[in-house]
Amino acid sequence: MDTKQSLAALIAETIENCYMGIDGLPTAEEIGGYLEIPPQKEMGDYAFPCFKLSRALRMGPPQIASTLAGAIDAGDLCEAKQQGGYLNFFLNRDNFAQKTLDNVLAAGESYGADTMGEGKTVCIDYSSINIAKRFHIGHLSTTMLGHSLGRIFRHLGYKTVGINHLGDWGTQFGKLIYAFKTWGNEAEVEEKGVPELTRLYVKFHEEAEKDPTLDDEGRRWFKAIEDGDEEALRLFNWFKDLTLRDAKPVYDMLGVEFDSYNGESFYVDKTDRVVNELREKNLLTLSEGASVVDLDEENSGMPPCLILKKDGTTIYATRDIAAALYRKETYDFDKCLYVVAYQQDLHFRQFFKVIEKMGYDWAKDLKHVAFGMISVGGQSLSTRKGHVLFLEDVLNTAIQKAREIIDEKSPDLENKDEVAKQVGIGAVVYADLQNGRIKDIDFTWERVLSFDGETGPYVQYTHARCCSALRKAEGLEEAAIDYSALGDDFAQELLRQLSRFPDAVKEAALRYEPSIITRAVTELCKAYNKFYYENRIIVDEAGVRAARIALTRAVKNTIKTGLYLIGIEAPERM
Repeated sequence: MDTKQSLAALIAETIENCYMGIDGLPTAEEIGGYLEIPPQKEMGDYAFPCFKLSRALRMGPPQIASTLAGAIDAGDLCEAKQQGGYLNFFLNRDNFAQKTLDNVLAAGESYGADTMGEGKTVCIDYSSINIAKRFHIGHLSTTMLGHSLGRIFRHLGYKTVGINHLGDWGTQFGKLIYAFKTWGNEAEVEEKGVPELTRLYVKFHEEAEKDPTLDDEGRRWFKAIEDGDEEALRLFNWFKDLTLRDAKPVYDMLGVEFDSYNGESFYVDKTDRVVNELREKNLLTLSEGASVVDLDEENSGMPPCLILKKDGTTIYATRDIAAALYRKETYDFDKCLYVVAYQQDLHFRQFFKVIEKMGYDWAKDLKHVAFGMISVGGQSLSTRKGHVLFLEDVLNTAIQKAREIIDEKSPDLENKDEVAKQVGIGAVVYADLQNGRIKDIDFTWERVLSFDGETGPYVQYTHARCCSALRKAEGLEEAAIDYSALGDDFAQELLRQLSRFPDAVKEAALRYEPSIITRAVTELCKAYNKFYYENRIIVDEAGVRAARIALTRAVKNTIKTGLYLIGIEAPERM
């Protein structure tokens, strides 16, 4: 049991003793959720807001706080003081140091792990690249958010299913086939891959602006794909293979893997079930020749969800409903997350609502994990206009810059190429995940490749600093830890940051927000660097040295765990 849990149990026991027999009193677990971190250190390490008890006890918060402060027997855990309607707790520093270090070191790199997700499955739909288009910077957020959420949920005991819902259906593929047949060369496309397909796609749109009848040719070739035409399917599947082959090096660089690559085309033959079920349940109505589901019975203001177009063909929503049904039946998920930009919010609200109207109570388990858009120099990304920034180029540029810095500052470092790769990619990923996911990002090289301030390289360097201190301690005489040596303000702040890490992991999962872990690890690094500058690690006093080495090891393990959870490597030397 960590310090926070011990404190929550103590408060719950005191409340029960003071107000025995009253219904509606909170449990220790609930109290743990109520505990706050005071805005100023002078107000204590934790605070319990007594207004949480006012309704059950029918008393004012100051009266409750006064009663509890007089009754609480904190022993050597802490000192309790009333401040208005709050009960403030000042932890016993030696006891806090021992409990925190014991918990962190016993867990090792599993610190913050939990069993709350045992027996539960989370499906995560993310990345979702488009066939015949290169992996560009606009896919960075969805890819790394989904990847990080998968690691976070697994850390908490969940089984996760990573799904790359490929964008592999639509008239754009008919247009691409026409462009290839008209201006392409098979050997050249095989050699150059997706960049050549992109060139052909851009050329199609340039030519279609001059001759709009080309759009009819694109629709004709897409109809050939739908009808199973041998040549159309051969080219369509070839384009898919080229795309995945092109994307694989980027996924490998990022350490990203998927359990399923079932994209839109996989669900086309599963949409009849959706349409038939909607008809059987009298949910489909006609609107100007199209089949829709009305969603505004409760004055929600939500427009109808289009299921079939006038010509009887399906759209995104139909296929997404089919995909949700398939995933529930295949994986029996407890949550299904869709990591997609916020511009698609209405789409998700609509098809989630349709599934609810179909009578599936698990519709509540479908979650749209929205994130902001990425622009480049203030301009939105557009493949057809050729305005894109390819992610592989970004990563390679970051690696090159990291290598230049290493050559300058650490010329004798071993494995320079590997460290440069870890640092360069870490800089890009950190820049993407450091702020709340809903914020728009205007990509600039200066921002992403900055190695100064609170950046990925800064966090990685702090990990390497911890490793260096631990290497210097190798072979020294071991001794019992003198916990009183960790009573100074710098050590205590560092211990506080360590103790809060498990809560940060849970909150990141609850809010689908990896930036919470990014910030927690950054604050931990800032606290360690202040501690490091104020306290020598390798000192003559054996007990003091043992305490500072133990604290350094705990920090090192936690930084590595935090970096792993957001998809970044932790170099031991930099």
